[in-house]
Amino acid sequence: MNPVLIFRWIAFLLAAVFCLRVVFLSDYAGGVGPFRYLTIWALFMSFWSVSRLIAQHEGRTARRWDGLIAATAVMNTMVVFLYWRLYFADPLSVTDDGELGAWDMELYLHGLGPAIQIFDALFLRRAFGAVGEAVIWLTGTIAVYLTWSELVVSALHAKPLGTVTSGLPYPFLNNMEIGEHAMFYGVNIVIAFIFLSVFVPIAWLVKRFRF
Repeated sequence: MNPVLIFRWIAFLLAAVFCLRVVFLSDYAGGVGPFRYLTIWALFMSFWSVSRLIAQHEGRTARRWDGLIAATAVMNTMVVFLYWRLYFADPLSVTDDGELGAWDMELYLHGLGPAIQIFDALFLRRAFGAVGEAVIWLTGTIAVYLTWSELVVSALHAKPLGTVTSGLPYPFLNNMEIGEHAMFYGVNIVIAFIFLSVFVPIAWLVKRFRF
């Protein structure tokens, strides 16, 4: 079997295991459970992305899905960047008790899983040629997630409880006024597109010199 296909099947099975674990072993008390978190959205995007890579590799679809694959790599980069930056600044800003979760979940969700997706998108698929599609996927996903978080998640959850509001997925967001939310989201949306703009030339160089 082709080594790239083997790599993708391993990536797919890993993503499937963690998706199933998240769906069936999470606490849904009072709301939408794990689907509050951007990390979980990125996980399911990765699962779908690698499934499309395998389907295209095996000739079961003619569609390349490069926009989705590139956007998923950027979303995973943002998950790693945001989670660890916030955690090391103040663990209580992203966790209820300041403690990390199960080591294998942390390793996969905030490390190995994103690394696999980024590696494939950059060095195997070289998916960043479809910049326009990637922008559409990235913009749409961010818009849907922020709407979901601000309007649905916050309405269904009483915790985390902050000084300003409650129910938003990450504790620090509940200590911010709406203007501060907008500023935080705006800055990180810009950072997401900076990551995209960095990946595009890297992917071009990989393709140009066939690394």
